[in-house]
Amino acid sequence: MAKIITVANQKGGVGKTTTAVNLAASLAAAERKTLLVDLDPQANASSGLGIRAGDLEDSIYQVLISNVPIKEVIRTTGMEFLDLVPSHVNLIGAELELVSSISRETILTRALGALKEPYEYILIDCPPSLGLLTLNALTAADSVLVPLQCEYYALEGLSSLLATIKLVRGALNPPLELEGILLTMFDPRNNLSHQVAKEARNYFPGKVFRTAIPRNVKLSEAPSFGKPAILYDINSPGSQSYLALAQEMLNGSK
Repeated sequence: MAKIITVANQKGGVGKTTTAVNLAASLAAAERKTLLVDLDPQANASSGLGIRAGDLEDSIYQVLISNVPIKEVIRTTGMEFLDLVPSHVNLIGAELELVSSISRETILTRALGALKEPYEYILIDCPPSLGLLTLNALTAADSVLVPLQCEYYALEGLSSLLATIKLVRGALNPPLELEGILLTMFDPRNNLSHQVAKEARNYFPGKVFRTAIPRNVKLSEAPSFGKPAILYDINSPGSQSYLALAQEMLNGSK
């Protein structure tokens, strides 16, 4: 049975989609059958894996709104062990369309529950908000991975997300856990990065990954080529960090 991990942070620009794409690719590189679900209307995770949302007839939008079976919208990628459920710009209006739906918070849960493919990991990339799409992702998940940018006020921005996780636990998904907090855009030459890392480990003992993702040009360049970083430049510090993160997760230690 697949482990479902939602990658979420209501703040934009923290490396959320970069993490979803590159962690999924790194798990696939370890020969773990992985599915990435792009739940962000910007569809950056889809384009980052070489799939242009505008060229598709069906996407996660049809799964949520029209009850199209999720297996019918799954696309293969350039990696043998990695598949994708693509997003589409139409998803922008999905939250309004879902308001009147019965059990609207559990639509994604039901869709993923119907999957027959033997995935080991399902990663969900969320929009940078705490709306109905993110709520569906949290309700469907076993755990939440939170990218935390190493900058001022980063920890303060976690409060809304953690409050939402607590509400989801209480009302919709009691087993939901915090998979871990991932430090992103870490600069070892910058005292601020070290300060944020120290404070995060003090606030969340045992929940901050040992692996930190550095600022890296190759991570920024790879999406424009429609590739995860490990296919663009596997030797770059960014690629090596995500490979290390995947191994840390597989080992079950922080």
